[in-house]
Amino acid sequence: MKRKLVMLNLLLKRDGNARAKYLKNKNIFFNMGKHCYWHPFKIPSEPYLLNLHNNVVVASNVTFVTHDIIDYMLNYKLRNQEIKPYIGPIEIFDNVFIGSDSIILYDTKIGPNAIVAAGSVVVKDVPEGTIVGGNPARVIGHIDSLIKKRKRGQYPDRENGVKNIIDFYWNRSGEKL
Repeated sequence: MKRKLVMLNLLLKRDGNARAKYLKNKNIFFNMGKHCYWHPFKIPSEPYLLNLHNNVVVASNVTFVTHDIIDYMLNYKLRNQEIKPYIGPIEIFDNVFIGSDSIILYDTKIGPNAIVAAGSVVVKDVPEGTIVGGNPARVIGHIDSLIKKRKRGQYPDRENGVKNIIDFYWNRSGEKL
């Protein structure tokens, strides 16, 4: 029942900052560091196994899987033996972004300074400073090269008065807005 109340409260919050503040104040997770952003409306079934460090951004529809339920199938097959359920922690280090619709499985660590691309399935640890994507997630880039690209792309046409990339796309004629 408590889990459903938490998710209802998350639905009522305006944005990810408000949701993160609520989760932190209620001590829902094992740990939630400073300057976190939580966009999903759902929480893991064992939220006490989720450890978020500082400056962690979690986009919409990210799923944290802290357990499997293979024991149900195995117990049915083995009838005379009892296989216990397996649960495991997830740890997200400082300065991590997790893209929307990603799935993070138990017994994984992400970061620090890492990015998980949207739609990824993280089944093993994500190295520091990397960008991972895919199913299963694999290294597809490095944070340093992304930073360089973003710095170069911030002002694609300074000479013609384009202030930022949004202006560039909305006003392709090059006229000042």
